[in-house]
Formats: sequence, C-alpha cells, structure tokens
Amino acid sequence: MEYQKKYLPLKHQNTKFHKKGYVPIPLELEEIGKKIVHAAYLVHKTLCPGLLEKVYEICFCHELLKMGLKVVRQMDIPIIYDGITFNEGLRIDVIVEDRIICEIKAVDEVNPVWEAQILSHLKLTNKRLGYLINFNVVNIGQGINRFVL
Repeated sequence: MEYQKKYLPLKHQNTKFHKKGYVPIPLELEEIGKKIVHAAYLVHKTLCPGLLEKVYEICFCHELLKMGLKVVRQMDIPIIYDGITFNEGLRIDVIVEDRIICEIKAVDEVNPVWEAQILSHLKLTNKRLGYLINFNVVNIGQGINRFVL
C-alpha cells in the first residue's frame, strides 16, 4: 500500500484545464507540485488572509527555498511574435525549478482572466504545470487552482 501512495500518479480532480490526448505529468513534477501546495499551506497557516500579494510571494518563495527548490521571482519572459522578440511582454510571479509557473494573488474573488493568463503563460513558455494561488481565502485549499497543459 505504501508503494501505491508514493509512486502512482496523482488524480487530477483539481486540474482546471484538460485536453484530449493528455499526457500525464511526470512524477518528478508531481512531487514538486506537492511541495508548492505544502508551501502555500504553510504560508497561509502562518500569515492568514488579508495581506498584500508581495508579502505572500516572498514568504512562499522562502518556504520553497527551504525545501531545496530553485525559485525565481518576477521573471520577465520575452515574447516572440512574427519573428521579433519583445522583451516587455510578460512577467511571471514565481517560476519553480524552471518548470512550474505560480501566479500569486491576494484578492476576494479570482477573476476568470487570471485563469486565461496562466494558461497563456504556460503555452508561451512551453511549460506544462501551473498554479494560481489566492491567499485571501479562509481555506487555502479553495485558493489553489492547478492548471495542466
């Protein structure tokens, strides 16, 4: 039973985006995803709702760094359009292990455009896994949305 818990792929009930021909996320990426969710939980448990996004972002990154993960904050991503590279196109809140995008929010309601935004970020960066994390909720489980391409 322990083997199944540790090595079988996670169910994707919380995945917001799912397309035909879906290829499961590699287990290594799933493990990083678990750490991301745990870091969000730790920050929310300690700080509670009601603070600014940047406070949650710095503490969230600190928790990820403590877990031994590589983290980059506020990373500018160039946009290539019509063969031209534009450097002022896109900024991502947090990139974990250069593989997972995390967008941090601290708002009363999640705007549907942010869901479209993270999907666009995933497509433009050729990444498969992303999280939209809203810390301004009573239960952090309701504030974490997972996106898979």
